[in-house]
Amino acid sequence: MNVNYDVIIVGGGMVGSTLACSLAESNLKIAVIEKTIPDDLKSNDEYDLRVSAISHSSKHVFEYLGVWAGIEKRRCCAYEKMHVWDAKGDGEVTFDAADSGVTELGHIVENRVIQLALLERIKSHNNIELISGLAVKEIIYQPENSQVVLEDGQTLTACLLAGADGANSMVRAAADIDLDIAEYDQKGIVAVVTPEKHHNDTAWQRFLTTGPLAFLPLSNAQCSIVWSADSQEAERLMQLGDERFSEELMHAFDGKLGVIERVSQRAAFPLIRRHAKEYIKPGLVLVGDAAHTIHPLAGQGVNLGLMDAASLAEVMLNAIRCRRNYASYQTLRKYERWRRGENQLMMFSMSGFKNLFGNEDTIMTKIRNFGLNLVQKNDMAKNILMRRAMGFDGDLPQMARDRFTDSQNKNQAGL
Repeated sequence: MNVNYDVIIVGGGMVGSTLACSLAESNLKIAVIEKTIPDDLKSNDEYDLRVSAISHSSKHVFEYLGVWAGIEKRRCCAYEKMHVWDAKGDGEVTFDAADSGVTELGHIVENRVIQLALLERIKSHNNIELISGLAVKEIIYQPENSQVVLEDGQTLTACLLAGADGANSMVRAAADIDLDIAEYDQKGIVAVVTPEKHHNDTAWQRFLTTGPLAFLPLSNAQCSIVWSADSQEAERLMQLGDERFSEELMHAFDGKLGVIERVSQRAAFPLIRRHAKEYIKPGLVLVGDAAHTIHPLAGQGVNLGLMDAASLAEVMLNAIRCRRNYASYQTLRKYERWRRGENQLMMFSMSGFKNLFGNEDTIMTKIRNFGLNLVQKNDMAKNILMRRAMGFDGDLPQMARDRFTDSQNKNQAGL
C-alpha cells in the first residue's frame, strides 16, 4: 500500500513531535513515524534516567503549542538557582532567578514526560497521523518525492522528509550527508539518587578535571545526576557496586548534599560532538540530534533541537502564507542559515568549557577560578550569562519568545 503525505517526520521523540505540533496550524497532511511509544506515568513510577533542563524559550514553545499543561500534570521540577564551582580551586558562581526578576531558571523534566505530552497533543490534530509500532525498513531520498518503507511493506511518500531520528539518523544516511565528528573520549553516567540533604530547588554542577558532575533537582527531593568522566574512569565507576559508587559520588560532589542514601540503576553513553555538514537538501531537512549533538555540561542539547523545530516551522509556515514551496531548497535554506550559526556557537562554547575545566595546568586553573569569581561579583556579566542560558536572548523563533516581555518592549517603543 502506498500513502501520500505532504510531510513525513521520521522520529516522534521530543524534537520530531514538537515539529509536528508546530506545523499543525497549516493544512499540511503530516505523518510522524515513531516505533516505540512510552507508557504513560503512574503515580508511583520511578524517575527515568534521561531528563532534560528545559529553558524558558523551550517552555514558551510548549505553552504556545498547548503542551505545557500536559507536562505539568505529569511531573516536572522548577529550579530557582544554579551553583557552579571548580574542584581545583576556590572559584564558584551562583545564579539566582530572583536576580533576573523571574520565578525560576528553568525546569528539569523527564524526556518521557515531554514526549508523552507532545504525543497527546498530536492526537488532537486531524491533519497529523502518528504511525507507531512499526520500524522504518528503508528510506529512499528523492528531491521531490521521498519514500519511507515500513517493516510491514507499507510505503509512505512525501514532498518533504524531516529527519528527527537522532544521532544515528537513517534520514541523514539516506541523503548521504556527512558529519563533522569530535570524540571527547568521555562517557556520561546517568542515575537517580536520593541525597541526605534537600536539593533546595538548585541545579548543582562541580567541574572535576575528569569531567563535570551535575546534580539536577527532581520534584520528590531526589536528584538526577549526569557525571561526565573520561572513558576509562567512567567504565571503572560503572563496575562499582551501589554502596561504593555512592561513596565515590559523594566525595566527587564534595559532600554538598550529604550522604547519598540511595542510587538507582545506572547507564552510560559516549559523549561525541557531531555536526551535519548540511542540514538540508531539496525536499529534506534535519533537526535536533540528527543535525547536531553536543557535550551535556550545560544541558542545552534538547533546547537547541526544540529551537530547530520551532524555527523550521516558522520558515515553512511563512512560505505557505506567501504561496511559496515549503519543501524547496530556497525555503529550507533560510532555516539552515538561521540555525547553523546558533548551534555552532553553542557547540564550540561547550567544547571550550570542557577543555578549559579539564586542564590541570596551574596557570589555567588560576585563570578559570579567577573568571568564576569575577562573574560572581559582576551582576551585569552574570545577568548576560543567565539570560542566554534561560533562552531570553539570541535569534529566537516567534513562538519561543516571551510574549509578555515582547509586548512590554513594543509598548515602551510606542508600537
